[in-house]
Amino acid sequence: MPRQLGDLEDAVMTRIWQWNRPVTVREVLEDLQQERSIAYTTVMTVMDNLHQKGWVRREVEGRAYRYTAVSTRAAYSAALMNEAWSKSDNPAAALVAFFGMMSPEQREELRDAIRVVQRDPAEETAEPEGEESSQGAAEGSPEQDAEGAHGADGAGR
Repeated sequence: MPRQLGDLEDAVMTRIWQWNRPVTVREVLEDLQQERSIAYTTVMTVMDNLHQKGWVRREVEGRAYRYTAVSTRAAYSAALMNEAWSKSDNPAAALVAFFGMMSPEQREELRDAIRVVQRDPAEETAEPEGEESSQGAAEGSPEQDAEGAHGADGAGR
């Protein structure tokens, strides 16, 4: 599981994630210097540390390295949440508390995400002839099933 990034590591990774392209130490330095006074060697050390930790890969271009993120900020955030949740002595209570902290918009995003992960890829492929009509509207689509599940558990709209 990933260790949480330090403040400067996070500032560097934020730029790499936002720019979504290979970047040099100089590019990151110039952007960071708009917010704070920082030395080239400090940024170079942080980016080398991120490489050593597996957060970025690097390739030589001329006399400089170009750094690229290995994964997305979303994957990093998900890993941190999973790590924190797995350390709880009561995971269900931790989730309830976490959901209680969410805004209505965040809860809606959560509902959308649950619908995505609940879909069965096999159900999205064409069904054999006759099966669709035998199921009829009684069972509904995977999306309707997911929405029904949300309403039944109290997390409905």
